[in-house]
Amino acid sequence: MDEPARRGRLPLPHRGIAFGGDYNPEQWPRETWAQDARLMREAGVDLVAVNVFGWAEIERSPGVYSFEELDSVMDLLHEHGIAVNLGTGTSTPPPWLTTAHPEVLPVTREGETVSPGGRQAWCPSSPVVREHALRLVRATAERYGDHPALALWHVSNELGCHNALCYCDESASAFRRWLERRYGTADALNAAWGTSFWSQRYGSFDEVLPPRLTASAENPTQLLDFRRFSSDELLEWYRAEAQVLRASTTTPVTTNFMVTAHIDTQDYWSWAPDMDVVANDHYLDHRLDDPWAELAFAADATRGLAGGAPWMLMEASHGAVNWQPRNLAKAPGELERMVLTHVARGADAVCFFQWRASRAGAERFHSALLPHAGTDSEQWRATLRLGALLDALDEVVGTRPTSDVAVVFDWQAWWAVDAGGHPTQDVRYLDEVHAMHAALRRAGVGVDVVSPDTDLSGYRLVVVPTLYLVSDEAARSVERFVVGGGHLLVTYFSGIVDENDHVRLGGYPGAFREVLGARSDEFFPLDDGESVALDDGGVGRVWTERLEPRGATVRARFTDGPVAGGAAVTRHEHGRGAAWYVATRLGTGGRDALVTDVLEGAGVRPVLPGAGGDVDVVRRDGDAGSYLFVVNHGDDAFVARAPGVDLVTGRRADAHEVPAGGVAVVREQPTGRRRPSEEAPA
Repeated sequence: MDEPARRGRLPLPHRGIAFGGDYNPEQWPRETWAQDARLMREAGVDLVAVNVFGWAEIERSPGVYSFEELDSVMDLLHEHGIAVNLGTGTSTPPPWLTTAHPEVLPVTREGETVSPGGRQAWCPSSPVVREHALRLVRATAERYGDHPALALWHVSNELGCHNALCYCDESASAFRRWLERRYGTADALNAAWGTSFWSQRYGSFDEVLPPRLTASAENPTQLLDFRRFSSDELLEWYRAEAQVLRASTTTPVTTNFMVTAHIDTQDYWSWAPDMDVVANDHYLDHRLDDPWAELAFAADATRGLAGGAPWMLMEASHGAVNWQPRNLAKAPGELERMVLTHVARGADAVCFFQWRASRAGAERFHSALLPHAGTDSEQWRATLRLGALLDALDEVVGTRPTSDVAVVFDWQAWWAVDAGGHPTQDVRYLDEVHAMHAALRRAGVGVDVVSPDTDLSGYRLVVVPTLYLVSDEAARSVERFVVGGGHLLVTYFSGIVDENDHVRLGGYPGAFREVLGARSDEFFPLDDGESVALDDGGVGRVWTERLEPRGATVRARFTDGPVAGGAAVTRHEHGRGAAWYVATRLGTGGRDALVTDVLEGAGVRPVLPGAGGDVDVVRRDGDAGSYLFVVNHGDDAFVARAPGVDLVTGRRADAHEVPAGGVAVVREQPTGRRRPSEEAPA
C-alpha cells in the first residue's frame, strides 16, 4: 500500500469506527454460526478476525488443505455485511509438524527444549517452519485474495509473545549471519562487543554463540545484539508472509503489535514502516500501580508508531482476562473509559478478544463480547451499549490528536537499561518513562510518544526519561532542538552509553552534558526504601549523583543523603531554548510540580483549563472541526466548559457535566482553533 493511503483513513470498508473482535467458529458447531452472525449485526459488529489459529484445522496432514468450513464462514459473514480481518493461520504449527520435525521447537537459554501444547512452539529461525507456513499462506491468499468479505490480512498473531528469544543451534547460525551482515568482520565485532574484557576475543563469526546460560555475567553488547537480532528475525518472518500475500492481492497487510508493559521483545520502531495499518493489542494490567496511566501511554505510543495516522486496537478485553494472578472484572463505566482512551488517542477501530467466550482451552475464562451466560447477561447488554456508542462517534474518524509535547521512548534503551550490571537494579526503564508520561497527562496536556530518531522541531517540549543508550545522531538532534528554541527535560541515567553499550567518557550524563550544562563524576544510588529530601519540598528515591553545574542554574538541591548540598534539579539556557535535568527519581508531588514549571516555561497550555489529574482530556482535530474527549476516572463529576454537542448524550450545551467514571465526546463549535503552540504566547 502506498504511503498516502496508509496515513489517511484506515483502509476498511466501514467509514466509521470499526467494531468487532476475534471470531473462532472452529470452536463451535455449525448451527451456532448463523446465530453468531445475526447477533454480531445486532451489536453493531462490522469487522471480525478469522482464522488466526486455523493451521491445524485447514492443514490436517502435510500439504492437504481443507478450506470448506472457512469458505462457509467467509460467505456467511459477507452475507451479513461483516468484513473480515483474515488471519494467515501461521501462529502455531499443528502437532503433526512438531512431531515430524522436533528440531523446530524453541530452546531456552538454559538449554531446555520447549514442548508443544501451548502456542507459538516454533523457532523464528527455523527454515522448516517457514517453508510450511509460507506454503499455507500462499494457499490461503490464492483462495481468498478476491473474496468480497476480505478487508485486511492478519499475519500470524502477536509475533514474539512467547517465542521471541530462541537459543537453539538454528538460531545460533542465524545470529552469526546477522552479526556478519552488521559488522562485516570479526575485528569489528570484537570492537563493538569490547571482547578484550575477560578474554572473549573471537577469531571468526563461527565461534559466536547466542547468550546462553553462563557461569557469570554475560557480555552486555552481546545481550543487546541478540535482542536486536531476535526482533529482526521475527520482522523478517512478517515480511516473508507479507510478500506472499502482496504477490496475489492488494488487500492491506498488518499484524498485531503488543505495546504493553510486560512485552519488550520487539523494537516496533523498526517494524512500523512495514505495516499497511498499525494495530495493537492492549489489556489493562492490574499488576501495575496505575493501569490507566499505562493504557494511555501505550495508546500514545501506538499512535507514534503510526506516525500520527489512524491505527486500530486489534485486541482488548470486554471484562476480565485469564492470565493475571487476579483477573478483575470491569466495574460499571470501565469498558467505555477504556475504549474511549484508545479512540481519543487515534484508534479508528476497536476490536476485542474475542466474540464468543470459549467453552474449552486455556482462555475459557477470558471475557468476550458474547459471554458464557449468553444474551441474558449484563456483559451482552454492555456490548450493545458499546456498539451504539461507537456508532455515535463515527464522525470522528480521520481526525487526529496533536501535541506540543513529546516523550522520547526507545525499545533498545529499554533492553539496555534492564539488562543489569548497572549501579543499581532499581533503575527500570519503564518506571521513569511511565512516570513522566503520567505526570504530563495529569497536567492536562496531550503527549506524543516518539522514537529517538524523530524530527523534534515541531514540539515545544521534549521529555527524555532515562534514555541510557543513545546514538550520537539522536543526541545531536536533541541539542539542535534546544538550540532552535525548544525546551528539554532529561532525567537521570540518560546519555550514558552509545549504541554499542559503551560508556561515554568524560563524565555523565554523557551525550547530554553540553546541552544540560552540567556534569556528574560519580553515581550514588540509594538503598532499598531509602529516600532523600530536596530543598524545594520534593523527595528523591532510587538515585542520586554528584552533579556539578557548568552553565546550568540549580533549581533544587539535596538536603540530605550521600550528596547533601549537591544539585538535584538544574536548568540550562542553551541557544534559544532551555534544558532541565533531574538527578533523582522524584516522588509524584515533586514530579508534578516540576512538570508544571517546565510546561509553563515552554508555553504549553492544558488541552482544557481545569482538567488533568483524574480527568483525562484529549482533543482530536480535523479539517471539519475538533472533538474533545473527556474521560473521568475520578470520584467526582467534572464540568467540561466546551461549547458544542456531546456525541455520547446528544446534548448541546456550553458546558457538559461528565459524571464520576463517565465519558463525553464534544463536537466543539468552530472557533478557528489552532494547535496549542499557536495559541500560546511566544
